Amino acid sequence: MVSIQPLVEVKDQLRICSLLARQCLAEFLAVSVLMLLIQGSSAQAVTSGGTKGNFFAMFLAGSLGVTLAIYVSGNVSGAHLNPAFSLPMCLLGRLPWAKFLIYSLVQLLSAFCASGVTYALYYDALQNYTGGNLTVAGPKEMASIFATYPAPYLSLSNGFLDQWGLLILAITLSMGANCGLPIDPAQDLGPRLFTYVAGWGPEVFSAGNGWWWVPVVGPLVGAALGTATHQLLAARTILRTQPSQNLPCAQQEASDSGSPAATQLQESKLRL
Repeated sequence: MVSIQPLVEVKDQLRICSLLARQCLAEFLAVSVLMLLIQGSSAQAVTSGGTKGNFFAMFLAGSLGVTLAIYVSGNVSGAHLNPAFSLPMCLLGRLPWAKFLIYSLVQLLSAFCASGVTYALYYDALQNYTGGNLTVAGPKEMASIFATYPAPYLSLSNGFLDQWGLLILAITLSMGANCGLPIDPAQDLGPRLFTYVAGWGPEVFSAGNGWWWVPVVGPLVGAALGTATHQLLAARTILRTQPSQNLPCAQQEASDSGSPAATQLQESKLRL
């Protein structure tokens, strides 16, 4: 019987004491898993001419990828995966702003590296499908496997509003046709940078009238607006930065809840 004691010793020796380092590594691994599933499903569907995948399969792979990524990093870093998720946490005071920058850079690097792995795995298929001509537009374009690009009819202004809708209302299949659901700045910019150096060239930034910045800025703006809307209209938790100013709100909440304490408060007011 093989003893597992050496494995335990190796694990103890390789243990990383820094919590921030473990969180960054967890984010890196989780984003890599997510990107490989998303890009792999797209590459498989496109290079096979739709015989081994379709639009629905790509969305399903993305959904499963998010689930797996949460399992990978949820207990370590909270599975942020997306700067547009970290930003609301900072706005609510639940994440230091310094970590927002660190997490975003780690996620960007992970998306870049994962794109390289996808490119290597599907290199032969990509070359066979495109004939070695890597383009951003046209019937044989493959750049959209790695990053999002707008439909020919979509303007920058409507594309920017599309990002807000995705993050404020919900991520739905009905919005995918416009620009392919670009809801994560790191997972869009990282692969775009990879395609720039991998042979697609500067067109990855000039395509769609300079579309590249919309998937980067739009989700962040949408996340901030969505957070503010939820806090104002739906959140049950009151951010008590100044308790004296929030006391009337707390009393109103108690009154609306119909609790015995609320009833007693109302009766005391009537007696006065």
